Amino acid sequence: MKVRGMLIVSLVLALAMLGFGVWVAAGLEPGTRLPVHWNIEGEADRSAPAMVALILPAGMVVLLGMLFAALPRLEPLQQRLEASAPVLRAVWIGSLMVMSYVQVMTAAPALGWPIGPDLMLVGIGALLVMIGDALPKSRPSLLVGIRTPWTLRDADNWIATHRLGGKLMVIAGILIVLAAFMPLPPGFRMIAIAGFVSAAALVPVMYSWWLARSQIT
Repeated sequence: MKVRGMLIVSLVLALAMLGFGVWVAAGLEPGTRLPVHWNIEGEADRSAPAMVALILPAGMVVLLGMLFAALPRLEPLQQRLEASAPVLRAVWIGSLMVMSYVQVMTAAPALGWPIGPDLMLVGIGALLVMIGDALPKSRPSLLVGIRTPWTLRDADNWIATHRLGGKLMVIAGILIVLAAFMPLPPGFRMIAIAGFVSAAALVPVMYSWWLARSQIT
């Protein structure tokens, strides 16, 4: 799997984010602190010095780029890796989008931008849709996909499980995007989102086990 292009994109994005962070921090009063964490109600509950808060997402982009670039080299099943490349790329691109928005959320109070964590849910939902669309295209791999003892042992089980998992993940992503715009209490919204994600993650695992058991009997 070729990762050079995505790695370059990650590093260029990190440099752009670094420049944006330094530009925002330069216009703030000394000692200004900006949010780096938000609670279940969507309220900032942890802060850091402005420069640290603003460049932290850029640092995370560099680390993510290095991690995703290294993962293919760690895959023992190299001959099957290319088939799972769309999943890895979807997660990589989605992670970069999320970290970019985290930096924008952090800078928002300093710039007077009326944005908050609700729009982050749109990004998370879009990420799940991207992953769900790519999952059915993957093939058995030790690092990418829904890895259970049954999917790794049986290619047919892998394919069937990932088709179901892809559909559930797309549905979960769409529901999360809808939840971001619905007038729900923040606490209830987060519980609902956790339920969507849990269902999309756990049901395919149970289905994989059921398929394996049904073949035995």
